[in-house]
Amino acid sequence: MATPVLMPKQGQSVETCIITRWFKKVGDKVSPGDLLYAYETDKAAFELESPADGTLLEIFFNEGAEVPVLVNVAVIGQPGESISAFAPAGSPSASEKSSETLPEHSAKKQETEAQETHTKLSGDSRIRISPRAKNLAEANKLNYSTISGTGPNGRIVVSDIEKALAGGATTDIGPKDISGEFTETPVSNVRKLIARAMHSSLQNSAQLTHHMSADARRLLAARKTIKEGLSAGREKQDITLNDMICWCVIRALRKFPEANSHFLGETVRIFNKVHLGIAVDTPRGLMVPAVKNAEDMDLITLSRKLKAVADSCRKGNIDPELIKSTSASFTISNLGNYGVEMFTPVINLPQAAILGVCTITSRPADLGNNTFGFVPYLGLSLTYDHRAIDGGPATLFLKEIKEQIENFEY
Repeated sequence: MATPVLMPKQGQSVETCIITRWFKKVGDKVSPGDLLYAYETDKAAFELESPADGTLLEIFFNEGAEVPVLVNVAVIGQPGESISAFAPAGSPSASEKSSETLPEHSAKKQETEAQETHTKLSGDSRIRISPRAKNLAEANKLNYSTISGTGPNGRIVVSDIEKALAGGATTDIGPKDISGEFTETPVSNVRKLIARAMHSSLQNSAQLTHHMSADARRLLAARKTIKEGLSAGREKQDITLNDMICWCVIRALRKFPEANSHFLGETVRIFNKVHLGIAVDTPRGLMVPAVKNAEDMDLITLSRKLKAVADSCRKGNIDPELIKSTSASFTISNLGNYGVEMFTPVINLPQAAILGVCTITSRPADLGNNTFGFVPYLGLSLTYDHRAIDGGPATLFLKEIKEQIENFEY
């Protein structure tokens, strides 16, 4: 009996994934463990192995297609087995491919194809495109004259248009100069998914940001000690400023557990442990892995764990369970290295808050005994969901982070 190949579900918040590459083609023999296709969410890339022995009988979605989770993307079985029962309902790729790959051996078939194919003359080039593909291209104002069709006789089908709209089609236009005054570049698949998640976060929560600064002299002194210790061989772990800030935030969350929570609409889930999310910039975009039970770790262990998850994100082998929005109870996004003095981080729903860490700037301050000088201050930006936390508790929580930083001891 034929075996369906499903698009896996990567976390509760992931509704669709994008197929980025097929490693096998229809007709190939496959065995368990063979890579079938690669796919990605807005945060990570994955590869799916064959679930069974047999022949790849059909592929319902081409590269670049955005596929709902738990939907059939392919079928594995024995040659000659029926695959009609596995075709996803309403799938443009499946419906077009089923009609476009049958042998053209009858006059009726030829007549039908003639009716379903639009041609356009442009110089010496003849463009063949199905009606559905043509309508989709025109609705999105896409110039399909340079797209290479993958249908019979080079006909452009819906999947080709979808791939072009997703920025993955092979054309000769690239960034398009429309009027000589500007260029247009297709939005990447990952950017589309990130945009959708950010828009959803802002649409479906009541976000407000408070800003505060903390005296960073103790952090900088500790960092100097650590660097000197590393050079002298006394220190084995390179604890960064960000590691120290995370340590301070964890201490503050223990005092203000309402910030260590998820807002679920009818209930607020307050966590007994701190599962710290840390924003990591990667070549594929921003990823937010979680360090589970972070409050149980000493500073050295926390530093190692933070480095490990960040490295896994950049290498693309992070555990998908750690990058689900529900995996972390609170998130930190540090833009200090980029010189950002103030910003408004966006909450990773359903988390109730996120801390933005800004750069250190020197400001005049009273040093005591009628002495004034310049003091390094670290900018802190707390965005919280006003549905879950009121302004007073949010301010007290931010103040506690400030005090933890200013009283840091190494």
